[in-house]
Amino acid sequence: MNQARWRRRWWIPVTAVVLVLLAAGVWGLVAEGPRTTPPPRAGESPSPASSSVVPSSPGPSGPSSDSGVGSAPPGSPSASAPAPPAPAPGKITTWAYQLQDYPSGGLQQLAAGPYQMVVIDLARDAHSDFFRRDEIGAVQKTGKRVLSYFEIGSLEDFRPEYPGLRRDAPEIFANEWGDWPGEYFVRYWDPRWWDRVIKARVDQAIASGFDGVYLDTPLAYEEIDLGAAQGRDRDALGREMTDLIVKISKYAKERKPGFLIVPQNSPELREHPGYTAAIDGIAMEELFYLATDEPCTEDWCTENLANTRALRDAGKFVLAVDYAVRRDAVSSACGRYRAERFAGTVTVRDLDRPAAICG
Repeated sequence: MNQARWRRRWWIPVTAVVLVLLAAGVWGLVAEGPRTTPPPRAGESPSPASSSVVPSSPGPSGPSSDSGVGSAPPGSPSASAPAPPAPAPGKITTWAYQLQDYPSGGLQQLAAGPYQMVVIDLARDAHSDFFRRDEIGAVQKTGKRVLSYFEIGSLEDFRPEYPGLRRDAPEIFANEWGDWPGEYFVRYWDPRWWDRVIKARVDQAIASGFDGVYLDTPLAYEEIDLGAAQGRDRDALGREMTDLIVKISKYAKERKPGFLIVPQNSPELREHPGYTAAIDGIAMEELFYLATDEPCTEDWCTENLANTRALRDAGKFVLAVDYAVRRDAVSSACGRYRAERFAGTVTVRDLDRPAAICG
């Protein structure tokens, strides 16, 4: 199944140029005083000034005093203006899904958009330049909920946790994902995966003020090589994935009541005890159109829709996303969302821009 996520890997050669420019300009910056500069573009290595290490527990969560990309855009609510109420998750009908290429590295465009919920990466550069609490708060002040995207069943080689795990816990890694070179399925039941990666990501999302998490790659239970599954069959792997999602939910909600848990894809996990109770919503890719503009007629499309309806009927909200650009395909997908009572968005597979809402 296609998954949309970061795939810009041209940051390696850019890093050298960035370091040279930083070295050349550092005294000029000191002389001029602080100024706002755009963060790295999607996929680039962050500069030393913006880099940080994923913490194992939340750091200070108070608003930042920075005046850069997190500043409220012109015309947005001021710090003293009351925020319009965000709709209840089950009442959401419009949402935006953007994981890269934020204009000037900020969220002003999403904040100004006609959306009720937005999904963004935990870090603006998919590396370690984490969005700050004041940046997330500026979007929330426009009446939107904000979810933090990260993966729970695989790890890309550009994520900050990758080098350390490769060095001293290589047995966590399983097979490389053939569709996405440089991304590896992991033994997500290994306690070190929780201790070193997932717990830290949940902590960071809470510390940054997100309303919840958007958990990608639960489908690792279907895609991991059985030879790397340590004797587990697919059913056992599904139970292990359910256990991880339940653990994320319990941990996060104990620390922030009302924190939203939204897995992406694999709605059939509802058949495992504890899964449905642990989640607040389900996100589904390609229910109606495969990337790009191809009607979804495979058997698994029908199965996914049936399981998604079952979760909707169990009181879970649905965020549906299809990848289409043809006007007839966009219109058809939007009509299906309305008929199914799903919150839907039709966008491009690169997830590098907010889409127009279904009209």
